[in-house]
Amino acid sequence: MFGLGTPELLVIALAILLFFGAKKIPDLMKGLGSGIKEFKKAASNEEEKEEKKKEA
Repeated sequence: MFGLGTPELLVIALAILLFFGAKKIPDLMKGLGSGIKEFKKAASNEEEKEEKKKEA
């Protein structure tokens, strides 16, 4: 995974915790999750459009 091991990921997580604070992290993760959900939804819609074009 991009050459990142456990120690590097722990340092990144600690930096995020220090930068944003413990109270903001759940909100950030919620926003990130909804963004990923929207991205997957849009990608799925594009795939369906491509399949319809090939059938027609």
